[in-house]
Amino acid sequence: MTLSAAMALAAPASAGAEDTEPAVVTNGTFSSPTVPADKTWAGTPTGWTSGGGVTGAPRSAHPRGFQAAYLARPTSTPLSSRLRGIRTGATVTVSWDDNPDSCVNQDAAKRTYTVTVAGANNTPGEFSTNDPVGKANWFLGRTYSFAATEDAPLITFTSTVTDNPGCGPLITNVTAKQTAPPLTPPQGGASSDPCSGDAKDNPQCKDLAADKDKIEKCPPTNRDCLAGVAGDGKAEKDGIAKETQAVDDFGKVPRDQNPNTAASDLCALPNALTAGLQPGDAVVPPSDWWYC
Repeated sequence: MTLSAAMALAAPASAGAEDTEPAVVTNGTFSSPTVPADKTWAGTPTGWTSGGGVTGAPRSAHPRGFQAAYLARPTSTPLSSRLRGIRTGATVTVSWDDNPDSCVNQDAAKRTYTVTVAGANNTPGEFSTNDPVGKANWFLGRTYSFAATEDAPLITFTSTVTDNPGCGPLITNVTAKQTAPPLTPPQGGASSDPCSGDAKDNPQCKDLAADKDKIEKCPPTNRDCLAGVAGDGKAEKDGIAKETQAVDDFGKVPRDQNPNTAASDLCALPNALTAGLQPGDAVVPPSDWWYC
């Protein structure tokens, strides 16, 4: 393979401006399920669909101690998951690390695979691992960029290994960043109009439609015309006047403003309870601490 061809395999899709806002990748380091200490691999990674499984940290031998997902042979189910929180129109950059599984012979070819996302303009990414050396040989920081054509786009990693396909690539540390599209206000239309469709024949909707037509025909400066449609506000004014009168009447109710008179009414019960106390019955006489 020529140097230019090798570089093309690892080249990311065109990204435009750098994506900087973190996006959610479920179980991106494939820590679930945890591979038992006496095993080298476990079943399908949580949050992903795959015909492969998860390799434990000792077999993965990632520099940061991560478990990894192994890509199943090309005839099996590829590794895929949805990137939640990403909306249609976002630009997204996904990054990850890859490695030829340690089961690959040293003289074998690099482990190849593709990365795909829906969208006519999202060209599949073609990647190959570092050379197999009989042990871990991780490449850190592969990237693939795309424009989301759906909410929560599905990203898929598919092995394309033809020699010894059972020993495919390992990947882990999958992360994503995005540039979210601008938020747009809800679009109006018949669905947001309570008088749309069959409801237009309701009496209330007919009245509203008639009044709207009359108001549109009134010159903005013609108060009499507008009042003839909307009314002069008499009912509203009468209601305000009644509330104002009620407040005035409430303020005119006679009230005893002497606090001593009010307190004396409260003293009957406590006085009855303390009336029989002798000077020696309490350390501090009630007269010293009780108002009454």
